Amino acid sequence: MVVCGDDGLAHRLAAELRGVYREQVTLVVPPAGRRVRQPVVGRARAASAALLDMVNAAVNRTGNGDPGGADRELDATEPTEDVLADAGVERATALALVYDDDETNIRAALTARRLNPRLRLVLRLYNRRLGQHIEELLDQSATLATGNGPGSGSGSGPESGSTTVLSDADTAAPALAATALVGTSKVVETDGLLLRAVERNPPRPGEVADPGLCTLALLSATSNDPAGADGSEDSGEQGPQLLPDAAAVEAATGRGTVALEQVSYSGPPLPAGRAGVPAFGQLFSRRLRWSLAGLAACVVALAVALMLVTGDHPLHATYVTLLDLFSINEPAHNKDTGRQILQLLSGFVGLLLLPVLLAAVLEALGTFRSASALRKPPRGLGGHVVLLGLGKIGTRVLTRLREMDIPVVCVEADPEARGMATARRLRVPVVLGDVTQEGVLEAAKIHRAHSLLALTSVDTTNLEAVLYARSVRSRLRVVLRLYDDDFATAVYRTLRVAHPGALTRSRSVTHLAAPSFAGAMMGRQILGAIPVERRVLLFAAVEVAGHPQLEGKTVGEAFRAGAWRVLALEVSDGGRAEGGAPERARESRLVWELPDTYVLRGSDRVVLAATRRGLAELLGRRARRGADV
Repeated sequence: MVVCGDDGLAHRLAAELRGVYREQVTLVVPPAGRRVRQPVVGRARAASAALLDMVNAAVNRTGNGDPGGADRELDATEPTEDVLADAGVERATALALVYDDDETNIRAALTARRLNPRLRLVLRLYNRRLGQHIEELLDQSATLATGNGPGSGSGSGPESGSTTVLSDADTAAPALAATALVGTSKVVETDGLLLRAVERNPPRPGEVADPGLCTLALLSATSNDPAGADGSEDSGEQGPQLLPDAAAVEAATGRGTVALEQVSYSGPPLPAGRAGVPAFGQLFSRRLRWSLAGLAACVVALAVALMLVTGDHPLHATYVTLLDLFSINEPAHNKDTGRQILQLLSGFVGLLLLPVLLAAVLEALGTFRSASALRKPPRGLGGHVVLLGLGKIGTRVLTRLREMDIPVVCVEADPEARGMATARRLRVPVVLGDVTQEGVLEAAKIHRAHSLLALTSVDTTNLEAVLYARSVRSRLRVVLRLYDDDFATAVYRTLRVAHPGALTRSRSVTHLAAPSFAGAMMGRQILGAIPVERRVLLFAAVEVAGHPQLEGKTVGEAFRAGAWRVLALEVSDGGRAEGGAPERARESRLVWELPDTYVLRGSDRVVLAATRRGLAELLGRRARRGADV
């Protein structure tokens, strides 16, 4: 395996492949002085900067010397053809390109595909549409070079020559958004279907906990202890148990559970392309609408009066009234007195109409301008989510929150940030300003917010914003994005001790994204990852054929506690198969309530939940023994 990158994700991915899957890994990173380093800006204190330096030094030491990080490390500024050849791409099974720059990853992928058409490629791209085109292009290139499609022939593994495009932002966004909403829920998508993992408190005596679709995990016994390890590898037997069997669930008293639920989006659909166009009723103020209605009533009254005085037809009387209203009719000096009085009244109403029409035009222009500009938080707003940072991660989380119809207020210091266009399109209120400055969080109504999501690219900014928000509202739910997982753990423990009555979550994007990238390098389709305290559960789509642990066994027999569990079967809308499960067809869907007696066949495709080590064992690779971390 070859991993190329310039930030923490490359080191994390190399450690994942080496430590979990026991693969031989070559890590290509820039020299120490050229690596991406998280900047320290704002009002960060010297102690925070020193702490970040120590964390980065520890990460670099792990990547350089720890055998769990990589077997071989190369220093290279860019992944040129010579660098890739020196890394052994021509003999490698898979290559991961996880540079922060999309163009660098695409250029290196094209070069690697030319060097080794059977190489399995995993790319980190933020642009999803571009990623789809690049994936098709590289797969087509592999087909032409090898004479068969990806996954065919005598490649070096399953799905040899395939291309997978992933985004760390898309992988981490569901977990970050769900944590901000309910604090203990996790979300993963499977082809449009939304699955939600919900943490449930221990049932009271005499009550039976609802298992949902299944029980994914037992929470650690120290989850309510401020000094606990939060389910890390140091928790031992008191830590969380992933994918427990029925006996373990029944025997676990006083421990919370993580249950899987199937949910669907019920909010209103987001309009495409007309999100910034206001409705007709929003063009004019209520006072102006009443003024227009009064003038229209005057015109009708004058037309009726003219019809009664002159005996004209209603249409002709209305026409003459409008001519008098706009002062373009002949003077009625030769007419009777009644006609002259009506003409004078029509001219007076016409004088009143001019300023009203001018006000209507100005209000309409102002409404259109405000619709295309940034919105401000409305008065009385409460129960919303305050989102700090509209970069790659923040933009994806904002989209996810709006899809769930959750009110959001964004805070961003850069008016040209990547997510500003998305905020305008979704009509989300945005506060422009440095979050470390006084008054910025107050403008976002932090004192009435439901939760705070600190997702800027600067750790000290996120930490300072959370500490200040807690000083304003001590029980505010906060979620931090931190660059390093060890730093995230330390911050989490400190904040939990300082504020035991408030919910605090610290998340590292590399920690959430690395398992999905590693699974893709192993040649399996990873649907998503759900964090369970400091551990991770993976959801993958797997073909039953070629896996003796699944093929020919019932769903109940295929379940291995602590390793993997079959959740769903891809089936057709047609008849039923033996064991009570529907049969597969070209147009398929997922069935979740599978009977334990259904026998898995080689032609089946299943969705399963697995630990990282369990997935490594299922893949037939050299999985390392020991507890899942």
